[in-house]
Parts: sequence; C-alpha cells; structure tokens
Amino acid sequence: MSAAPLVGYSSSDSEDETEDGVGVGVGVRTRPGAASRRRGQAAPPSQRLPVPDSLLSMFPSTEEGPEDDSAKHGGRVRTFPHERGNWATHVYLPYAAGEEFVDLLDVLLRRAQACVPRLVRADEFHLSLSHSVVLRHHWILPFVHALKDRVASHHRFVFIANRVKIYTNQEKTRTFIGLEVTSGHAQFLDLVAEVDSVMEEFDLTTFYQDPSFHVSLAWCVGDVRPQLEGQCLQELQAIVDEFEDSELLLRVHAQQVRCKSGNKFFSLPLK
Repeated sequence: MSAAPLVGYSSSDSEDETEDGVGVGVGVRTRPGAASRRRGQAAPPSQRLPVPDSLLSMFPSTEEGPEDDSAKHGGRVRTFPHERGNWATHVYLPYAAGEEFVDLLDVLLRRAQACVPRLVRADEFHLSLSHSVVLRHHWILPFVHALKDRVASHHRFVFIANRVKIYTNQEKTRTFIGLEVTSGHAQFLDLVAEVDSVMEEFDLTTFYQDPSFHVSLAWCVGDVRPQLEGQCLQELQAIVDEFEDSELLLRVHAQQVRCKSGNKFFSLPLK
C-alpha cells in the first residue's frame, strides 16, 4: 500500500503557528531579506524607519496571545510557541458548503466513524494554496496587496473535487479525510505559482512541488490511516459516487482567493 500524502497542516490550527519575522519601516520598498541579500547583512537599527502608529493601530489584537490550552481545540498542540507581533497567515480558496454537501458529509462521516469513532467534522471548508506561514503584523497589508496584484489577472474557473483520499499532516499527529480535485488541477497550479512568487518575495516557505489539492472534510488526532484505508476508503468512495447528483454537487465555481492572517480575512477576487 502506498504511503498517504502529507498535507500542509501543523499539529495545531493554522492560526497557532508562529516563528520570527523580519520587518522594515513603511515607505521602504525593500521586502524582508532583500537588504541582506544585497549587502550581506541587515541594516543597523538606527537606519530603520519606525512603523507609524496609524498602521500599528490597524492590528491591535497582536498584543494579546491565545492561551496554550489544547483542550480548547480537540487536543491539538502548538507547533511553535506564540510570540507577540507574529501573525499566522494562510492563503486558500474557499469552498462553500451548501445543504446538499452537508447531507453528503453526514453520510460519509457516519461511515468513517464506524472505522474511527473519534473523527470530527471540519469547522470550515477550503483548498489550501499555501502552507501556514508567519508574518510580522506590519507586513500583512504589503503581503496582501502583493497577492492581490498577482491573482487579479487570473480568471474564475470550475473544478471538481470528488476523489476520497486520506491525508496526514507532516508530523503525522493528525489524520484527515479529504475530497481531492480531479478536474481543474492546472488552474490551481497556476494560482500556487503566483502565491509562491509572493512567498519568495517575503522570504517565506513555498508550497509543495506536487500538491494534492483537496477539501478536508473530517479529522482526528493521531495517525489512523491503517483504519481508514483499504475497505473503509473504498466504501467512502462508493458513497460519493452513488450520492444523488454528486457530479453536479461537487462541481464548484472558483471565484476568489482568500488570505487569513490571525483573525483578519482578505478577499482577492479572480477576474
């Protein structure tokens, strides 16, 4: 049996991941890391412009960090400790769940829970276009503006996600049941190329070389692939294939890209 693909989930929620970021003053067009690449070292602190209070005030909640209480989010544990001023950021394509989709999910989840009872439904549905990365708060708006410029020329498109697949995060501390994209893959790759360009501009981690675009439906703590793959997976796929109007139900119009940074959401419309 081939190994299940890894997906870009940490052992915690995306908003829980943090790492050190680099920032320069507003009005300086240099992106993080650009100065050090040209001169071999960062500029002395005395040469950096201060961030205006008007910009800092746009993100007041950066001063308070969430509690590290895994009991509040299903036993998930932070990969990185919270640090003030760091904002976990994620780029994705939203997936609107209609009533029929929820009906299908209910049937799938009941069958999957017969194999793994602790599986729970996902809180919301999306298709990732990036890893969860960390920005200093005063780089969020320049980052979002760069993303908007990149994706603005891309047209809306239709994709189909109807192949049931089992995933784990990189640490193999969580398992996911997902619906993989089977039509529209090329358009997703084009969007990821644009997102990756912005990530590189800000010295952030780019996406997978060969990503499996998918909608995560349910998850649980731990690596439970052996319980879900094989016969259980076949039965889940049969449910999708035989569900009434599933071909139309799982045909989705992609109209926008979204960026979530901390508790802020930004909509980036496609052409």
